[in-house]
Amino acid sequence: MTDHYPAQSHPQPYTTGAHPYDTAATPFDGGSSYPPPPPYDPVAPEEPAQPAAHRARARRPVALIAAVALIAAVVGGGTSALVQHFADNGGDSADSAVSGTTVSRTTAGTVAGVAQAVSPSIVEINATTSAGESTGSGVIITSDGEIITNNHVIAGADTVKVRLDDGKTYTAKVVGTDPDKDLALIELDGAKGLKAAALGDSSKVKVGDEVVAIGSPEGLTGTVTSGIVSALDRDVTVAKDQDQDQGQGQGQGQGQQGGGGNWPFEFGGQEFNGDTGSSKTTYKALQTDASLNPGNSGGALINMNGEIIGINSAMYAPSSATGSTAGSVGLGFAIPIDTVKGDLDALRDGGSS
Repeated sequence: MTDHYPAQSHPQPYTTGAHPYDTAATPFDGGSSYPPPPPYDPVAPEEPAQPAAHRARARRPVALIAAVALIAAVVGGGTSALVQHFADNGGDSADSAVSGTTVSRTTAGTVAGVAQAVSPSIVEINATTSAGESTGSGVIITSDGEIITNNHVIAGADTVKVRLDDGKTYTAKVVGTDPDKDLALIELDGAKGLKAAALGDSSKVKVGDEVVAIGSPEGLTGTVTSGIVSALDRDVTVAKDQDQDQGQGQGQGQGQQGGGGNWPFEFGGQEFNGDTGSSKTTYKALQTDASLNPGNSGGALINMNGEIIGINSAMYAPSSATGSTAGSVGLGFAIPIDTVKGDLDALRDGGSS
């Protein structure tokens, strides 16, 4: 019987001598001329090398997965950027033109965040007249020292001194006044690089919105109080000019926190803090229960995004049995910031007498 060897698998082509195995030279004839198998090697042979085409096919799924992951990362990053874009802009580009610094996203909605962001933009104003000295507040609206305050804070002043949140003091000049709106614009001498407040949109204010008030009640610089907007469009009537015999410089009797004396106002057909006199004006005001006291006049009423929505101007301070003026009872008023913005150009041109 003729022996047959099973076909062998070799890691490399079998060679005899220096020449590769050649079936043409040694044809298989079914006899003993068939070459012997290679010697036994106890070491396991290496895995046969795969053809190039097979290797390419093996790598293709890995490359495909990497490409898909890359696309997912790009899409994911784009989505994140888009979400962040709308978050940063509140989905509304109308407010992007507002100047000044608002509250950071990490502290938005907190009284502490509002106070930290806006306090550097609120100042204390000391006005000296022939009858004495009075204290009020103001809001920085430009980095070179333009400040909005109430007209009654600086009315009749011979000199005006301003103290910043960091303790620096400046002399200020009165640029323009508008007694009809109880507004005034003053400017610091030699100031630059100041932190201007962001002016908001008072038309968007709703009853119940949380607010923060910052000012210098009784000369306590940088005092922060909080509350809500109690009502909108209150008709508040105030005196255009304060009579000298109403107690200039008394401080404690300031119903409208500045200008000295017991500054009166009318609301709902009633007089508060005294007689308003014959020369008076009426404006629409925001009502708030945030605590306002003498010295808050001209200071800021602020929303929870750190935007100024009003200039505090009047508060009701009922008299006690002894005749002295009691503190805040949660009945305060502020001039809407839209009224202020609409009056700025006129104030910069000197305002109205």
